[in-house]
Amino acid sequence: MIRTEKLANGVRVIVKQMEGLLSVSMGVLVGTGAAYETDAEDGISHFIEHMLFKGTPSYTAFELSDAFDALGAQVNAFTGKDMTCFYSKATSDHAAEAFALLAELFLNASFPEEEMVREKGVVIEEIHMDEDSPEDLCLDLLSRAAFGTGGYGRNILGPERNVKGFTREDLFAYRRERYCPENIVVSFAGNIEVGEALSLAQKYFGGMQATRFSDRTKDASMHADTLFKKKPIEQAHFAIGFPTVAREDKMLPAVQVMNTILGGGMSSRLFKRVREELGLAYSVYSYGTFYAETGLLTIYAGVNPAKAQDALSAVREAVETFVKEGVTEEEFARGREQVKSGAVFSQENTASQMLLYGKEMLYNNRVYDFEARMAEIAALKREDVTRAIAANFDFSRAAMASVGNLKAGLSL
Repeated sequence: MIRTEKLANGVRVIVKQMEGLLSVSMGVLVGTGAAYETDAEDGISHFIEHMLFKGTPSYTAFELSDAFDALGAQVNAFTGKDMTCFYSKATSDHAAEAFALLAELFLNASFPEEEMVREKGVVIEEIHMDEDSPEDLCLDLLSRAAFGTGGYGRNILGPERNVKGFTREDLFAYRRERYCPENIVVSFAGNIEVGEALSLAQKYFGGMQATRFSDRTKDASMHADTLFKKKPIEQAHFAIGFPTVAREDKMLPAVQVMNTILGGGMSSRLFKRVREELGLAYSVYSYGTFYAETGLLTIYAGVNPAKAQDALSAVREAVETFVKEGVTEEEFARGREQVKSGAVFSQENTASQMLLYGKEMLYNNRVYDFEARMAEIAALKREDVTRAIAANFDFSRAAMASVGNLKAGLSL
């Protein structure tokens, strides 16, 4: 059973009751993230995500974490380019208590000064950790090469200098502008009565003051830049980014099947050619990232530096062969089944369902339609994937990033 309700102040609530389970996932989704930030704010969405766990007038940071643990509940959060999510998973008998705690930290975070000082150190260490993770660093560089320094090109963590300079008022000001009822979705999925979930949402979020929320525009312009960062590491890492469809484009299902065939698993073209046949990479894969205005199809590989150019040439050759030859009926059938099974598997996970239904409500103000999704996939034909291939692989529009102990960056 799925129910939706819009509170008087504009907060949207969606509940998916999943009988027969023993737990429930609860999330609060906000339509903000790195892509909405200015240069001065770069990193503030992520820093606020951290600081919401650092105490309220009623709880210290330790008391909050201890209270969740006492319930046996999980709690966490993440920041993306266009969404921030705070969530908890609890056994059904403790759902009300866990949601009360989740609402407490979300609504009443006080950003204590002493906690801000400590958490700045934590986030700066996270930035350093990202620098020490060459795969993450390479993919961050690719975002910048594809989207520039603003909008979707921003690193979610932000620069160290910004994190050091954020003040409590900066955090409160950003929260006042972006954490508005009209920009919030509360999502439940699991074994919880619909009436109870709606009552909990009303009890804790119904008191938020309605605002005249005015959304910001995001920079979604795309580039075809090439970036390189020299690092004294054992492997070389490179990533190629092709412009692709937005998340509501009718071609999206075909693009998803196409991506699965190209680089989505151990039977994919890239894995078989670059790793299994040529032995040029341990890790090689592709994936799509889809936003409201545009998308990026990414190919990534981690390789021996001495063979980096050979590996890049092999990837390019594999893509060009893919474009020239298209896909076989066997590849198409296998890729379509993989995409279908992924959608089915997510239906059995409360956290996946909480996020899936919450995002659909946040982004599109509608209920996710699983049956329509299955029908879209079932209706696909091999010619649809052929058209997607032709539309998605233009090397003249591709962005490129590489990281490693190389004399110079790799280029297409």
